[in-house]
Amino acid sequence: MEQEVVKVVKFGGSSLASAKQFEKVGSIIRGEEARRYVVPSAPGKRFDGDTKVTDLLFKAYSIATRDEYDEDEFEASMNEIFNRFKEIISGLKLDLDLSDEFKEIKTNFLKKIGRDYAASRGEYLNGLIMAKYLDYEFIDAADVILFHRSGRLNDKKTNKILSTKLKEVRKAVIPGFYGADKNGKIITFSRGGSDITGSIVSKACRADVYENWTDVNGFLVADPRIVNDPKPIDAITYRELRELSYMGATVLHEASVFPIMKEGIPINVRNTNNPQDEGTFIVEGTTRKPKYTITGIAGKKDIASVTIEKSMMNYEIGFCRKVLEVFEENNLSIEHMPSGIDTMTILLNAENFAKKEQKVVAGIHRAVEPDLVELESDLALIAVVGRGMKQTRGTSARIFSALAHAHINVRMIDQGSSELNIIVGVRNHDFENAIRALYDCFVNSTI
Repeated sequence: MEQEVVKVVKFGGSSLASAKQFEKVGSIIRGEEARRYVVPSAPGKRFDGDTKVTDLLFKAYSIATRDEYDEDEFEASMNEIFNRFKEIISGLKLDLDLSDEFKEIKTNFLKKIGRDYAASRGEYLNGLIMAKYLDYEFIDAADVILFHRSGRLNDKKTNKILSTKLKEVRKAVIPGFYGADKNGKIITFSRGGSDITGSIVSKACRADVYENWTDVNGFLVADPRIVNDPKPIDAITYRELRELSYMGATVLHEASVFPIMKEGIPINVRNTNNPQDEGTFIVEGTTRKPKYTITGIAGKKDIASVTIEKSMMNYEIGFCRKVLEVFEENNLSIEHMPSGIDTMTILLNAENFAKKEQKVVAGIHRAVEPDLVELESDLALIAVVGRGMKQTRGTSARIFSALAHAHINVRMIDQGSSELNIIVGVRNHDFENAIRALYDCFVNSTI
């Protein structure tokens, strides 16, 4: 007997911003019987200049928790939120009254129950609407997504409880983005965390595919805000996704791959507004050859560098550890650490470093007595990522050639040991031109 296919489908805020978008989503879900478990986000922007419901909730909660509380301002802010949901309910012609839920939210805001609670209510209310619209069972994420008191996901207990619950329910809606600790206190993932919820649900029900529906046709080779009409990526591995997400690609929350990596469940990123497009498949591994040597290009601006120079540093046992401890003591995370025989460079977020730079410099001098500590800012990092790079000769040469042809000076280069990515550092003002030059080189082959 052939096993039944099971799909988990997560829809982002833009996909659920209005009744019209809900209807598109309903059509997609009903189009395949396999789409049994639905993870909705809070309503996003309906148009340019609109405000996401989560941001409206933060605003209302801020008003409720001020020392000088203004009742009229709070009521107006809450009504704006409630009207957004009433508009969706009315547009879908649903027999659904959320008055009691709205009343409870207002009461809890005034009790100053917490920002995480406030942030989660958009997903909670949208989940109730979605369950009613589809005639699916509603499962409150607070009952099945469990956190430790520290705010860290209790993944083992979550998987056990959620697996048991989903075996009892054929079709269900589970709101994204939040869960609760053992005392019932609401805890959220970071922004975009509904992607993580979808991954957790996929693992719990052992889904065949996790479909992540958004407002783009999957992953693109480069940022469309920088490169005009970039090519889509048909298939990308978990490792490639992690590299690109870390460097700024934002289609999918980077942490969303972890719950299902060991399960081998593929993620299919699709476009709600163009459901005919097959989108991008994110997989553990694939024999499918990429169209180009590279899979994608991504980067981030406003990076600072700290270069430590000391003759014979390679003979000093623990030198690197002592330097890194200085950054740890100042609560600074680093981006990359290229090194030479007598130098090592720490790259990190410029804004965070600027607040503590003199403490860091003094700490380095005390820790390792360097010959020189040199600081530099105004840098940008660009990652060229691709599983095809390992089998292709001359990739680094092509990168240098493309950037030289565009009159861009390379400040640094760092290649990962996996040969999956090459990172180059350029000036902030060269960032966009550098990405365009690399895209032309590897995709359009103009060089």
